[in-house]
Amino acid sequence: MAVQKSKTSKQRTNTRFANFKAPKATLVECPQCHELITPHRVCKYCGYYNGKEVIVKKEENKD
Repeated sequence: MAVQKSKTSKQRTNTRFANFKAPKATLVECPQCHELITPHRVCKYCGYYNGKEVIVKKEENKD
């Protein structure tokens, strides 16, 4: 069985993961309303996916 020579400090352990950078989210333009959305998802602005209305959005009256 393997036995470590000495304890690895918290700082040394944490520095291994310090250089990680999350990739930027990919955004595409919705063909219906031209807002930026994540690909392969229903547009939260107009409710369309793949050219079909999936979610019926209620129109807000600002009177």
